[in-house]
Amino acid sequence: MKIGADLIIDTLYKQGVTEVFGYPGGTIMPVYDALFRSYERNVPIKHYLCRHEQGAGFAAVGFARSTGKTGVCIATSGPGATNLITALADAKLDSVPVVAITGQVPRPLMGTNAFQELDVFGLSLASCKHSFQVMDQSELEDTINQAFRIANEGRPGPVLIDIPKDVQMNNVIKQIAVNLPEPQAAATAQDQFETAKSLILNAKKPMFYIGGGVDMAAVSKHLNALLSHTQLPAVTTLKGIGAISSTYPHFMGMLGMHGNGAANLAVQECDLLIALGARFDDRVTGKLSSFAAKAKVLHIDVDNSELNKLRQVELAITCGLETALPAIEHQFSLLDAKDKQQWQGWRDECAQLKQQHQWDYNCPAQGIYAPALLNELSNIMPSSTVITCDVGQHQMWVAQHMKFDDCKNHLSSGGAGTMGFGLPVAIGAKVARPNDQVIAVCGDGSIMMNIQELGTIKRFNLGVKILLVDNAKLGMVKQWQELFFDHRLSETDLSDNPDFVQLASAFNIPGKTISKPSEVSQALKDFIEFDGAYILHVKIDAQDNVWPLVPPGAANQDMIDNQPTSDIVG
Repeated sequence: MKIGADLIIDTLYKQGVTEVFGYPGGTIMPVYDALFRSYERNVPIKHYLCRHEQGAGFAAVGFARSTGKTGVCIATSGPGATNLITALADAKLDSVPVVAITGQVPRPLMGTNAFQELDVFGLSLASCKHSFQVMDQSELEDTINQAFRIANEGRPGPVLIDIPKDVQMNNVIKQIAVNLPEPQAAATAQDQFETAKSLILNAKKPMFYIGGGVDMAAVSKHLNALLSHTQLPAVTTLKGIGAISSTYPHFMGMLGMHGNGAANLAVQECDLLIALGARFDDRVTGKLSSFAAKAKVLHIDVDNSELNKLRQVELAITCGLETALPAIEHQFSLLDAKDKQQWQGWRDECAQLKQQHQWDYNCPAQGIYAPALLNELSNIMPSSTVITCDVGQHQMWVAQHMKFDDCKNHLSSGGAGTMGFGLPVAIGAKVARPNDQVIAVCGDGSIMMNIQELGTIKRFNLGVKILLVDNAKLGMVKQWQELFFDHRLSETDLSDNPDFVQLASAFNIPGKTISKPSEVSQALKDFIEFDGAYILHVKIDAQDNVWPLVPPGAANQDMIDNQPTSDIVG
C-alpha cells in the first residue's frame, strides 16, 4: 500500500518526469522523503536543490522553454509557495507549461492561521492557468495527470497543485478520478483557410507577424516552408525570435518598442498583417490605433480570447497552428512565378528599408560596445547554444544583435519582464540540455536578484556560462529617467556592486573582467572554449543606451534613434 507522497512521485515518473527543481520545508517533507526513496523503488527522479524557491520556479521554466517539455518545481507552504508565484506568473504570461507542487498545512489546521499557512490556492489563481487543492489522497494521481494535460493543451501555462501534509502521508486505498470537462476543439472550416489564402493573394503589401505560438505548436518548419514559397517579408516578437531562419533574406527582425527600424516602418506600410501565434502586446504595437493602420489583419491563434481582443481583424481563425500552418503552407506550395512576382515591388521596398536601417557596430565611445560584443559572440558560438537573458538593456541588445534559428535557444522574459530571470533559467536549460552550451546574459542589476543560484551551479557542477554586462546602473530605468524624467536619476546607481569575478570564485567559478575593445575577441574565445562554468565580466559605458526606442504612447514610426536626450525631454 502506498502513501500519498509515494503516489505523487510515481505519477510524476509515469508522466516522463526525471528531473525536478525545488526547496524542502515542513509541509512538503513527505514528498522529499519519497524522493529520497525513489531510486530504491525504481522510480528515479533527480531533484535539483535551488537556493531559493523563485530560482526553482525559473529553473523549471528554463527546462520547459529549452525543450518543449513540462517543467516541475516543488516548494513548501507559506513563504515557500509565495516565492514560486513570480516564476509562475512569468510562465503564465509567456505560455510555458510548468507544474508546481506545494505543500500545505494538514487539513485539521487549515483556516486556523497555523504556522506557514497561506492560501496559496487563492494566491495562485491570477498567476496560473489552473490551480488544484487536493483534499483526499485518492484524488492525487488523477489530479496530477490532469495538471499535465491542462499545462500543455491549447495555450500552455503553469498549473499549481496544493497538497496538505496529511494527504501526502495517508495511505491510498483507492483512487478516484477528478471529473474535469474535456476541452472542445473549435471546428475550423476549410473555407477559412481558403479565405486566408485569398486575403494574402489579393494583398499588395502582405507582412507576416510571428509570435512565440509558432514554436509552442512546433511548426517552425512549416512556417519557413511557407515563407520560402511566398518570399514575403516577416517580423517577429521578442518570443518569436528564432522561429524564422536567420538566413531568410526577407526577415526584417524584431518589431516594437526596441525593434529594428526597418521592421517597425515596414509593418506601418503593409496592407495585410498576417499574425500567427502573436497577441498584439503593447510593447509590440506602440500606440494601438496607429499600429499597421493601413492593414487588414488575418489573425490565427489557438487562444480564442486573443482574437479581436485589442485589434479588430478582418479574419480571425481559432485554431492550433499545428493544424493551420501545414494547411496554409500546402496551399501556397502551388504558387507559380507570376503569383510571387506580384509582390516584388514590396520586397524591394522592404529591402531598401533594411539597407537604410542596418545596425552600426562602430562604438560611439572608447569602451566596449555591448551590441558589437553580442554580435561577435553570436557569430562564434555553436548554433545549438542556448542564450538566457535577464531583463534590461542587455536583454534588448541580445534580441537585436544576436542570431537564432530556434526559439528554444533564446529564452527571454517577455510578458512579465522579470529581473533575475536569466541565471536560474540557464540552470534549467543546462539540466535539460547538458551537451549544449548555455549562456546567461545578465545585467549587473538583474544578476543580484537571484545570484544565490551560483550555489546550484557549483553543487551540480553545471557548465553554465555567465556573460555579465556591467554599466554600474539599472540601465533601462536610467535611460527612461534621462528621456522622460528630465534626467532625474533616482535610485539607479549600482557603483557599489561587489567584485563579481571574486564573488563567483567563492563558488569555484572562474572568470575574467574586461573593459577594453582590444580584449573582446580573445576573451570571448576563451569564454566559449572553457570547459565548465565561467563568468566573463564586461564593463561598458553607462551612457550607452538601447536604440531605437518607441516612446510610451507613441506610434511605432515615431522611433527615437540615438538622439541627444536634451532634444527629447520636454
